[in-house]
Order: sequence, then C-alpha cells, then structure tokens
Amino acid sequence: MGPGPPAAGAGAPPRQLSLVARLSYAVGHFLNDLCASMWFTYLLLYLHSVRAYSSRGAGLLLLLGQVADGLCTPLVGYEADRAAGRCARYGPRKAWHLVGTVCVLLSFPFIFSPCLGCGAATPEPAALLYYGPFVVVFQFGWAATQVAHLSLIPELVSSDHEKVELTALRYAFTVMANITVYGAAWLLLHLQGAPRLGPAQEDREQLGVQDVPVFRNLSLLVVGVGAVFSLLFHLGTRERRRPQAEEPGEHSPLLAPARAQHLLLWKHWLREPAFYQVGLLYMSTRLIVNLSQAYIAMYLTYSLSLPKKFIATIPLVMYLSGFFSSLLMKPVNKCIGRNLTYLVGLLVILAFAAWVALVDRLGVAVYVAAGLLGVGCATILVTSLAMTADLIGPHTHSGAFVYGAMSFSDKVANGLAVMVIQSLHPCSSELCCRACMGFYHWVMVAVTGGVGMAAALSLCSLLVWPIRLRSWDPGTRL
Repeated sequence: MGPGPPAAGAGAPPRQLSLVARLSYAVGHFLNDLCASMWFTYLLLYLHSVRAYSSRGAGLLLLLGQVADGLCTPLVGYEADRAAGRCARYGPRKAWHLVGTVCVLLSFPFIFSPCLGCGAATPEPAALLYYGPFVVVFQFGWAATQVAHLSLIPELVSSDHEKVELTALRYAFTVMANITVYGAAWLLLHLQGAPRLGPAQEDREQLGVQDVPVFRNLSLLVVGVGAVFSLLFHLGTRERRRPQAEEPGEHSPLLAPARAQHLLLWKHWLREPAFYQVGLLYMSTRLIVNLSQAYIAMYLTYSLSLPKKFIATIPLVMYLSGFFSSLLMKPVNKCIGRNLTYLVGLLVILAFAAWVALVDRLGVAVYVAAGLLGVGCATILVTSLAMTADLIGPHTHSGAFVYGAMSFSDKVANGLAVMVIQSLHPCSSELCCRACMGFYHWVMVAVTGGVGMAAALSLCSLLVWPIRLRSWDPGTRL
C-alpha cells in the first residue's frame, strides 16, 4: 500500500490552493449569506411592520429558528467528523453541504411569503404555527451548510496565513451577498412605490402590508442566485481524502502509531481550556454582528424616523465598508497578529456605540456611523474565524465538531437575546408607539457597546493565556 497524503502537522508541507479553487470555496456559503442577510435584517421588520404581528410573536419565531439551528449544528458537526466515506468528488463535508443547500432552497421562500390559507380572521398563534416547520427545515439546512463549509478550511489549507486568506475571501463574498440583498431590496422598494405619489410624499412612505410582494420577490431572488453559486462550489471544490478517526475500544492496539497519539476526538475538546476561550470570543463576536444587523432596520425606522429606503441603503454602506476592510485582513493579521487585529476592530465598534449613545439625531452622519460599524464587524468576524481555525490546527478530523459547538452557543445566545429584547418592547399593541424611538436607540447601544465589553474580556483571556492545546493520549479514559 502506498503512502497516504501527508498530515498537516510538523514537517508537512503546507497545502496550496489555486486561485480558482480558492474562489470556488469562497462562494460555497453565498446562499447561506444571502438568506442570513434577509433573516437577520428583515425578519423582525417583516413580521412586525409588514405583517403586523406582535413583537413577542416575531421574537418567538426568530428564537425558534435560532434554537433549531443551535441544536442541529453540533449534531451535524459530529456526523460530518464521524463519516469518512467518499462517493466520487464528495467527502462527508461536501455531502452535508449538499443536503443543507437543498433544505434551504425548498424552505426559505415560504418564510417571507404570505401564510397559505390564512385570512384576516386567522389568529396570530395559528399563523406563526404555519411558519414554524419552514423555519426549522431552513435552519437545519443552514446549519448543515455552514458547518460543512467552515470545517473545510483546515482541510484545504494548513498555513496560518492561507487560513486567514481563505476566511477573508469567504467573508468578502459574505459582504457581497449582503450588498446583493440590500441593493435588490432598495430596487424593489423603489419600483413598488405608487406612481401617483409625489416625490416628497413617497420619500416619507412607511412600511406596511403593501410591501408583502417586495419581501416575497426578494426571497425568490435570493434562492435563485444562491443556487447558482452553490453549484459553482460543488463543481470547483475537491474535498481532500482523509482517514477515518476511530475511537479506541477493546480491540484497539496497545501501541498506537505515533501519528494517532495526537488525534483529538470530540470529547477531548471539552477538556481544553482554549476551546472555551475561543468559543466565548466567537459567541460575543456573533452577538455583536447578528444583533446589530437584526436591529439596525428598527433603529433607522423608529428611532431615526427615516424613510423605508434607508433600510436598504444604510446596511449597504455597512457591508461595502466591511468588504473593503476584509481585503486587508491578511496583511494586517500578518503585521500585528490576531489579538491586536481583533482589538482594533473592537475599538471601532465601541466608538460607534459611544457615538449612537451620545447623539440622538445623526443626520447625514448616519452613513459615517454605518461605515464604522461595518469595518468593525468585518474585522472581528474574520479574525475570530481565523482564531477558530488556529485552535483546530492539524486536528481536522474533529474540526466540524468544534465549529458546530461554537455555532451552537452563538445561535442559542442570539435567539435568547432577541427574545429578551422583544419581551422588553415598551408598546402593548402590534404597532410601535412613541416609546419605540428611545427603545431601539438603546438597543443599538447595548448590542454593540455592551456586548463589545464582554468581547473585550474574552480577548483579555487570550492575551493572558494564548491558544494552546494539550497533547492527548488516545488510551486516556475521560
């Protein structure tokens, strides 16, 4: 039997990918990113302002999705690590990616479409129950695609800087997905405006039931474009053949090969302090990015009283600035290191939070503030993903479990945070009252400044105790 592929450990040459292979990998999460952009930015706004559901009902539906995603993510990660079979060009990672993609394509359009069979007299709980199964299937598919895609990074490349470049390319397409969604949303909102209204009156038009077709058409556009990019990923990305990592049993040899002594199984990660350090940092990062994305539209609509076109243009500015900053991640990380790069991004976010807290009316400066938030979020997200890849290192056989466990904490924390915020909503009726202005103002301060301080504490732990793994003996009983 000939020698297998070199391990990504000491003395192994770093794996290099061609430009086409890197781009093929980078577009593999494009469908997920398109859907996530609509999910986090517009779900609460769609349910509350367009469909006129209560704030708690909207929050409950988002919580259901996040909990379903959180529960599915570690299970998919465990199964993706355990399976070592291969069929043609498909290893376990790409197989799970394909399953997730199909689930997303079949379920997502129903979430942003009117309830079939529902009428004006349909009670809200019944309507929300209709959306529940579609949300669960969508979140399962999203989780499967995300974990499979992330766990391919340490499989495809072994150099630290290559991991940063692949992560940055992935995030660049994430930003492009958001730009696509917000650009399409602006165009659809512009075309949807009634011709009989004058320009001044049209600019002040607020969201309402007349905008249901806008969100339905946007969801159909999202799945159509995303399907094309998912096909490009599957055609251009080749998963590396890898041996199956088996847990020791009574038939295991007493003297294991030297390479096997360094394998980390899923249960070993639970005893690694660095696993929890990076996990807390990743969770804090996702809370900042996702909650600011979820409530920026509410902040613009109710706190700043801006016309509805701004729910597309302001997020667009955020992600354009994030796109350009993501292109600088590789040289910046190489120059000052992971921790300082993350700190710079965090300081930018805290500056945004301070600005929002001190100024009630931003005016045209809202574009500058959005740019700051976009740069900060892009910086901390790319760097936290690179830190996770550093944590996994050569232990790629259990990498999907690591990504799955961290994504589990992220999804559950986001869902619970949204539910808490929605429960604190000051207005008793479905529609917002004057108290909404101050409420969403301080929500934006809390989700950027408050969670930013928690992220700073997590970063401090990494400065004191850098990422380092113990060497596990497969025969150790846990």
